[in-house]
Amino acid sequence: MFLDEAVVEFISGKGGNGSATFHREKHVPRGGPNGADGGRGGDVLLIADHHMRTLYDFRLHPKYKAEDGSDAHGNKAGSDGKHVEVRVPVGTLVWEIPEEDPETPILLADLHRDGMSFKICRGGKGGFGNLHFVSSVRQVPTFAERGAPAESVRAKLELKLLADVGLVGLPNAGKSTLISRISAAKPKIADYPFTTIVPNLGVVSFSQTSFTVADMPGLIEGAHEGHGLGHQFLRHVERTRVLIHVVDVFPVDESDPIGNYELIERELKLYSEDIWKRPRLIALNKIDILQPEEVEALAAKFGSVLDSKKVFPISAVTGAGLEPLLYETVRLLEEAEAQPQALVLTPLGRETEPDKWEIIREGGNYRIKGKRIERMVAMTDLTKDEAVRYLHKRLLRLGVMDRLRESGADEGDTVLIGDVELVYEE
Repeated sequence: MFLDEAVVEFISGKGGNGSATFHREKHVPRGGPNGADGGRGGDVLLIADHHMRTLYDFRLHPKYKAEDGSDAHGNKAGSDGKHVEVRVPVGTLVWEIPEEDPETPILLADLHRDGMSFKICRGGKGGFGNLHFVSSVRQVPTFAERGAPAESVRAKLELKLLADVGLVGLPNAGKSTLISRISAAKPKIADYPFTTIVPNLGVVSFSQTSFTVADMPGLIEGAHEGHGLGHQFLRHVERTRVLIHVVDVFPVDESDPIGNYELIERELKLYSEDIWKRPRLIALNKIDILQPEEVEALAAKFGSVLDSKKVFPISAVTGAGLEPLLYETVRLLEEAEAQPQALVLTPLGRETEPDKWEIIREGGNYRIKGKRIERMVAMTDLTKDEAVRYLHKRLLRLGVMDRLRESGADEGDTVLIGDVELVYEE
């Protein structure tokens, strides 16, 4: 089954807890703290793999979780959690679906080359053991850090086929027959509209070179607005560098071939001006049905509207006229390759300033929002008075207490940080 969209949840591993222990050995009266650190949680990596064709596997497995880091035991450090590597098809876009605004996804990565990887969830770091907190003024710390929480991302994966050439045209124009003739692809072919309901991909070897061709399902009037197969497959044309517009010269509904051509061109332009401006070849298909003089007359009609060099009378069934079409396709692809290609970087849609934080009012309470501070509180063992005092000093250094006071916080007010409720005290 071809599937080009999927919503998946990715969860990294949380960090292991550090230990708060002391060295005890016979004849060693003051062994001191020796608590080790917890292990780091596993990451979740997305890797583009050319062996994968669809996102169907994600319908069966919509959730992926990496292994948690293990807790430290005494002076023995915890082991790191195993990473999870998730294979996706080449050409996959990764969008984060924010909880606060699910209708406005954020682009995280474009995995457009085989082997590209993207770390979508970073494992939580392991908590420090009490040995880490030894200082000249704190010689016997009795607390350790908890492991950092896991990261969770709800993402939409969107596949856009990577093909050099895209075949477009009305249903039954002969696109499937053409791709089966020039490549080893074996699409379903029949004499009724909408035989093709998923894109087909084939590799063409011609003139000491090779290129990929995608047979796009038949478009109809209103496709740019989502009618018919609409946006579901128009987006696959976005990756192609050259388009071959296949026109049926003898439509079964007796419609005008030039009118049919103009209908599809209009839909492409309304969907994307950029796609419409790409190099285009016109393949007048099914010339085996017409007499030679009829083919010449129709080609002349198209030539009066278009550049005649771009019009190629062909028969996908018999193979007539395919060689000139393929020669021109190769030439246009070589021209496109000579053009400088924009480097596609992997944008990070999530918070890029981990130190940034803010205070907002929630009813009568104060909520502190900021990745660094939320992680700091989550990693504090709030059952230990010494750990709470250490957290208080860190918040003071960051200016959190001053900002709360400036925001109007009074003695006894509730302060929310992540899932933790604290009470404000001067």
